[in-house]
Amino acid sequence: MKCQACGSDEVTVHLTQIVDKEMHTFHLCERCAAEKGLQKSSVPENFPLTEFLAQMEGEQPSVEAETRPPACSYCELAFSEFRESGRLGCPHCWSSFETQLRGLVRRIHSGSQHVGKVYLSPDPSTFEREKRLGVLRRKLERAVELEDFERAAELRDQIRATEPVA
Repeated sequence: MKCQACGSDEVTVHLTQIVDKEMHTFHLCERCAAEKGLQKSSVPENFPLTEFLAQMEGEQPSVEAETRPPACSYCELAFSEFRESGRLGCPHCWSSFETQLRGLVRRIHSGSQHVGKVYLSPDPSTFEREKRLGVLRRKLERAVELEDFERAAELRDQIRATEPVA
């Protein structure tokens, strides 16, 4: 592929810009990209996750290293093993290494709370139906506990009518 700016050199930079909700992609050689003020990333494409995590974590003071939990209380994965592999051993590791992971997630994502979009089913009626079924099932359980079997039968019929046909 040839550079879109000069047309002579091989393309090494692919720039995608979104301006006013319109996406524009430019394929540039290294020289033309530098002229536009773009710098080549110092991170190689196949950058290993473990090195990335180590860089993101940075050097920790020795005091924090002493307070760091030696291993997950559930799966016994050591934090040092996580740093080597980049993988946690189980869901309990999040609790065991919360302090270190919170700092790491904050540095990677610029925050530690999700502020993105909520997943909605492609069929909005599915979400509403599941929500209604949950309410009906709770009411049914309560009616059975109270031994109100007439009400329980009505709720059972409502649940059957609301459930999707398999």
